[in-house]
Amino acid sequence: MSVHGSDSGNTGPLLPSRRAVLATMSALPVFAAAPPAAGATRTPSLAAATVTVDPSVTRQTIRGFGGMNHPLWIGDLTSAQRETAFGNGDGQLGFSVLRIFVSEDKANWSREVATAKRAIELGATVFASPWNPPAQMVETFVHGQQTNAKRLRYNMYGAYAQHLNDFVGFMRSNGVNLYAISVQNEPDYAHDWTWWTPDEMTKFLRENAGSISTRVIAPESFQYVKSFSDPILNDPAALANLDILGAHLYGTSFQNFPYPLFKQKGAGKELWMTEVYYPNSSDSADLWPQALDVGEHVHRAIVDAEFQAYVWWYIRRGYGPMREDGRISKRGAAMAHFSKYVRPGHVRIAVTANPQPNVYLSAYKGSGSRVVIVAVNKGGSQVSQQFTLQNNPSSGVSSWLTDASRTLASQSRITVSNGSFTGQLPAQSLTTFVTG
Repeated sequence: MSVHGSDSGNTGPLLPSRRAVLATMSALPVFAAAPPAAGATRTPSLAAATVTVDPSVTRQTIRGFGGMNHPLWIGDLTSAQRETAFGNGDGQLGFSVLRIFVSEDKANWSREVATAKRAIELGATVFASPWNPPAQMVETFVHGQQTNAKRLRYNMYGAYAQHLNDFVGFMRSNGVNLYAISVQNEPDYAHDWTWWTPDEMTKFLRENAGSISTRVIAPESFQYVKSFSDPILNDPAALANLDILGAHLYGTSFQNFPYPLFKQKGAGKELWMTEVYYPNSSDSADLWPQALDVGEHVHRAIVDAEFQAYVWWYIRRGYGPMREDGRISKRGAAMAHFSKYVRPGHVRIAVTANPQPNVYLSAYKGSGSRVVIVAVNKGGSQVSQQFTLQNNPSSGVSSWLTDASRTLASQSRITVSNGSFTGQLPAQSLTTFVTG
């Protein structure tokens, strides 16, 4: 997504249909109850039913969490900001995925190298997305009310695949081995870039994507529109050349997060959420409990949709995980409750996802006895939550908390007794528990 009405750092006006999408996003229900007024009687902790964390029941493998760097539009991350984004110490986000821009002009490609190279050095996965092919490959056509819409010329599909391959080679020669490259950013919301139909995307994947020398991502629909990716999943030759089904979640309702056809036909393929901001791009990322919505959104993307990666739009922005001054925002802390502790290669495991209203749980296993539990409490009361760890010898649990007054604050170590421990989930908070 390259145009956001409240973001003066982007180019182009916010189009009416985008406003409608943003209005839909802003109208999504907020379930967090208001905190008690000062001096009010304190609500006692609610005792939630014990939940069992079972490492033997596995779901998807997590690739990571991260965001977009776009030097051409808003300037590159500084050296210090790269460390904050991709480092995993105190005051750092622990991001493990970086998305970069494939400019149609090769003269701009060198702008992507410095941050991508440092991200990889810090253990991140880097992938790239184009907004347009080179100008000589594009023609204009009428698309609805848009008379100068752009599309890739049909006789340029092979040349475009080579263009993408050239970017892969350029980055590789500069020390950046891309994990994957996308065919097109938001082909179904392309008022300011290049449109593709589902049939065109499927044809390109079937006939041309096999020549690309890294993994291929498609279709990056702006709203996870399943009718755009269904044809790909239903075409064995196209699907054979697809490695990652990518999607954006702008205004996508939680009920539309699951994708049964992908579960049916996507064996061996990865499923990534490659761009979003949430719940809007107009408010400060430090508003609370609004930033708590980000925690629920990540939870639902991982649990309901079963995405393996979750990628924010701009890493550094007033509404993003890192503020313009380079410090982590409350929205960033909400992401960091996942990104710092649920590392690449961790596997999501079984736990009751919603043990009571406004409480959302997800669990993951790493190497050895490491188990990570992320708890989102959007309710107005503290919850006393008991966990039973199956087949886990850990004697203690470390935890970190973010709420209105605390950000990724380390909490007192919790003792595990007979495989169980009780965690306190303050009202309107995120808590991450790690065994060991």
